[in-house]
Amino acid sequence: MIVFWTLAGLATAMAGLLVLSFARAGAERSQPASDTGAAELAELDRLKARGLLDDDAYASARAEAGRRLLATPDAVEAPVVGGRDRTVVLAALVAAAAAALGLYFVFGEPGLEDQSYERRIDAWADSPETLDAPQIAAVLGRAVRREPDNRTALTMLGAARFEAGDPIGAASAFRRALALDPDDATSWARLGESLVRANEGSVGGDAEAAFVRALEIDPEQLGARFFLGEAALARGDAARAREMWTPLIAALDPADPRRADLVARLDAAA
Repeated sequence: MIVFWTLAGLATAMAGLLVLSFARAGAERSQPASDTGAAELAELDRLKARGLLDDDAYASARAEAGRRLLATPDAVEAPVVGGRDRTVVLAALVAAAAAALGLYFVFGEPGLEDQSYERRIDAWADSPETLDAPQIAAVLGRAVRREPDNRTALTMLGAARFEAGDPIGAASAFRRALALDPDDATSWARLGESLVRANEGSVGGDAEAAFVRALEIDPEQLGARFFLGEAALARGDAARAREMWTPLIAALDPADPRRADLVARLDAAA
């Protein structure tokens, strides 16, 4: 919040400078009324006095010069912003920004969390059974801020963010949990799933590495087996896909349609 108010003050000062700059540019663009016509009339008078123009030529030239002078609109002079005026305007803008910041420091509290939102989280925490995934993620996020080394809270936060449609946030939570316990196979598998969803369903290199690590720790991580089989099929490696999916197929109920789908896909890739 203090950063916001500081930037707001700077923006106010910059706005003042822009106002002064444009005013000065406008003044410089404005030109005083041209005196070309008057000079031309004076020159005609001198030529007449020296006898270089007869009466008819003089009258004709003077009439033409007069018509041109009348046809030329007078330029409107813009008010010029003087040095003193610029100083006064700029000082007023800076004073306004300083006053705003001063009022904030007196009546506000820099760094204070959004109290309205915090009160909503308090209400959600009192009735967790009624919450949807984003609300659960908000409650768990506050718990993690208060206890950043709580691995259980981090894994729960990752799951909540995943369900809330925030796979990048979920991956971040699972990475933090794995930093505390790098041998948690489930968190490795969930990290991989989060990365797959963040990559719009494609099993990228980071996700595949997470699934491989999950299986190294616990070969019974069937979700990891599924995604590793998907990655193998995408590369055209049917043997690797069969290696990954055979235990998964055996674990599924024969009536489960997912089992038939996996078998069919392996047969098509063979």
